[in-house]
Amino acid sequence: MAATHPSFRDSVDIMFTRAASLMDLPPGLEEKIRVCNSTYTVRFGVRMRGEIKTFTGYRSVHSEHMEPVKGGIRYAMSVNQDEVEALAALMTYKCALVEVPFGGSKGGLRIDPREYNEDELERITRRFTYELSRRSLISPSQNVPAPDMGTGEREMAWMADAYKRLHPDDIDARGCVTGKPLSFGGIAGRVEATGRGVQYAIHEFFRHPEAMKAAGLSGALEGKKIVVQGLGNVGFHAAQFLSDNDGCKIIAVAERDGAVFNPDGLHIGDLYEHLRTTGGVYGFAGATSYTQNSLEALETECDILIPAAIEGVINAENAERIKTRLIVEAANGPITSEGDAILKKRGVVIVPDMYANAGGVTVSYFEWVKNLTHIRFGRMERREQEARHRLLVNELERLSADRGLGWTLSAGFKDKYLKGASELELVRSGLDDTMRGAFQSMAEVWQNDEKVDDLRTAAYIVSIRRIAQSYQALGI
Repeated sequence: MAATHPSFRDSVDIMFTRAASLMDLPPGLEEKIRVCNSTYTVRFGVRMRGEIKTFTGYRSVHSEHMEPVKGGIRYAMSVNQDEVEALAALMTYKCALVEVPFGGSKGGLRIDPREYNEDELERITRRFTYELSRRSLISPSQNVPAPDMGTGEREMAWMADAYKRLHPDDIDARGCVTGKPLSFGGIAGRVEATGRGVQYAIHEFFRHPEAMKAAGLSGALEGKKIVVQGLGNVGFHAAQFLSDNDGCKIIAVAERDGAVFNPDGLHIGDLYEHLRTTGGVYGFAGATSYTQNSLEALETECDILIPAAIEGVINAENAERIKTRLIVEAANGPITSEGDAILKKRGVVIVPDMYANAGGVTVSYFEWVKNLTHIRFGRMERREQEARHRLLVNELERLSADRGLGWTLSAGFKDKYLKGASELELVRSGLDDTMRGAFQSMAEVWQNDEKVDDLRTAAYIVSIRRIAQSYQALGI
């Protein structure tokens, strides 16, 4: 009889239970936090291609200890109830860890978006929005979706417009979803947010000597060899920022059609263009070797492994063959509970998904706030900042001239100092601050609680503690 392995949802529950067992929670509160509040299954028809096609979608609400609840919507044939419930639970814990005021939710539509043209996808998305709206599963005050696998700015714009047509009196209607185009109520930096968050997470890890020591790493981030699995929105931005800004070598990238390798580092921009043109990474001219088995890349020896695609790619079957000391989970649930136990036993440090890929929900929070306030970040204060800085520069240069000191500020410094912060700069600043604070919360538990020997358990403990405090404040 073939061995059975825990599902994605089982893995999330196992990891949650392990952390909760180390805490002293009031009777029944552990179960209240763990269980999923509700999952709605919707089936709807759309007339196309001379017939009515029926689609199945889900929206799961894990926890309403804070509202609205938040979580993406994915379009994929793999979508099922267990998956959306597991992802909704992770959203609850993720939001608590990075201290954004949302409960956790997730949704999905069982569809392969590549099989439909743009007009068909728009009609499907607008009908799905209608089905969610009539059940209060999309709303700026109750449930706020975002992009996920198979969806993006385009789909979010369709959903926001469909919701507004259904609720013409709702002045905050555009806040019903996040991840919208900038021209339609979006926010600068949202597309890059999850990948940028991965970069900031690694930066913060490298600021902690005790974390570096646990992972067997030393020195600066520059020159570190990195393997990335998945060159979608998250994997591409993380790889690009780490290679272009931090001097890392992306030595292998895996995609659906295979993997490419170059020990001197792959040029991520060129590789991404090759992927867009051909539909895969196989055959990329800037690589020294290829394989059509994409999972082989996960076993490449490297300093940092970044799984940034789907759940369960590191499991009981291949965990022993992973040749890195640091894994940064840019995807949701890329390591099963069995794989996690094996890697931990081997001394591999894992930066958990609920922290590492929290950049998306953090910047979604900023976008939601922007939609509710109806004003762009920086609009009120940017020129005042510039005027105040100019006062200081002018005074310094006047003093130099009056006293014959003969010095002046360099043009490069003056230009940078006098420039007020743009929305993108403010978003990146807020994201960086969020990722620093969340890691420090995890690290404090990891280092000071002798019962906690990994960052994932520490992250769960921080999250569970904050959720428990919310429920207790509500009188539950």
